[in-house]
Amino acid sequence: MIDAVVIGGGFYGVSIACYLVSRRGLRSVRLVESEPQLLSRASYNNQARIHNGCHYPRSYVTAYRSRVNLPRFVTDFPFAIRRDFTQLYAIARRNSKVNARQFQRFCKEIGASLEPASPQICQMFDRRLVEAVFMVEEFAFDSAKLNEWAEERLGECKIEVTLNQCVESCSANGQGTAVSIVRRDATEKKETVNARYVFNCTYSALNQLGGDFRQVSTALKHEIAEMGLIEMPETLRELGVTMMDGPFFSAMPFPPRGLHTISHVRYTPHLHWYDKAGNDPYARLHHYDKESRVNRMIRDAKRYMPGLADAVVRDSLFEVKTVLAKNEGNDGRPILFEKSRSLPGFYSILGGKIDNIYDIIDFLDEEAIESGNS
Repeated sequence: MIDAVVIGGGFYGVSIACYLVSRRGLRSVRLVESEPQLLSRASYNNQARIHNGCHYPRSYVTAYRSRVNLPRFVTDFPFAIRRDFTQLYAIARRNSKVNARQFQRFCKEIGASLEPASPQICQMFDRRLVEAVFMVEEFAFDSAKLNEWAEERLGECKIEVTLNQCVESCSANGQGTAVSIVRRDATEKKETVNARYVFNCTYSALNQLGGDFRQVSTALKHEIAEMGLIEMPETLRELGVTMMDGPFFSAMPFPPRGLHTISHVRYTPHLHWYDKAGNDPYARLHHYDKESRVNRMIRDAKRYMPGLADAVVRDSLFEVKTVLAKNEGNDGRPILFEKSRSLPGFYSILGGKIDNIYDIIDFLDEEAIESGNS
């Protein structure tokens, strides 16, 4: 029996596997990833934003945790941080759920610094539609550099990494869990690994395990989301822009490709559904037609920032986005950290932002996790 199996080789899975070895003293940890490369799904196919709380005026807890976690992330991963751009938050005059005064008060309450944008920057917006523009402190992360870190750190921790392999079931086996693993190739070779602890970090596939595994008790909502990749006009290239809060759109630097992402509250979500066992979100994404809506995102966004009319569409990233159903109304992004009722030492973990990893680590610090050789 080994100490632990971590299912999922995204940023969370890698971080937790390394934590188990470096901080909890586990000696035999195996990381199982279904893709041919680490950090290649949700860790890559996203906006690459490190939040500072400004994004969540309707969820104080999420905003505050972002304020606490951002400096920790920047300190731990300075090599993966891009900060050489100006991050703007603009407040719409109509249809917004927060006005400029409320936004300023909110940022002050959570301790997020902001200042009015210069007249030159404000001129980039249609002031008939935009009440105010602020400069804030937010950064972008480079998932390609995080991938390099992941490979190096896993090697240092002597963690066994197996790619192109799926966990198809988990069942109780004495004091641990029997994890059934199948190769994603023509052989479909199967093996069973017995582990004292299992950490389910499969994000959207959290409930798709068989055997004795039961669904997590927290309701989940999935959506197929499109993140456009655009080449910004030269005048906007060194900016990140978020329009708050009703006619919401956002354009952020995307370091791995040297482009910007663009998202829009109306056009980024293509369809959504509530989670249930046997309805694999990734299979649903695989069969989706993926017809792009980026041109529609730009068409609406340029009403507020006319210079976006000259943006050039280069690509799209499609991914399944998963959130806790209870937070749909306030846009909050708390983590899910749930211990199984049926499997010993089995944890299901989901976070909506990359810096949620510190909240997860705080929870793990409270758990009684011991090596089999302790």
